[in-house]
Amino acid sequence: MDKNNELKRIGIRISYLRRLHNWDQETLATNIGITRSYISRIESGNGIDGVPLSLYMSIADALGTPIWKLLKVDE
Repeated sequence: MDKNNELKRIGIRISYLRRLHNWDQETLATNIGITRSYISRIESGNGIDGVPLSLYMSIADALGTPIWKLLKVDE
């Protein structure tokens, strides 16, 4: 499994779900207490290492989706 590729897939899913809510990155960031630039880096999969699971949980909660939908990876 290519870690960078998986981070990009997670970011794409977050971006997709955020847009379903008609939210911009600033709105999501404000709802979970981080900066817009951090959301941007997460969504782009830009070499972000060590994103805490608790942050993914906060993102999933804000987007009203189970965390497994964000982290789902192909087998």
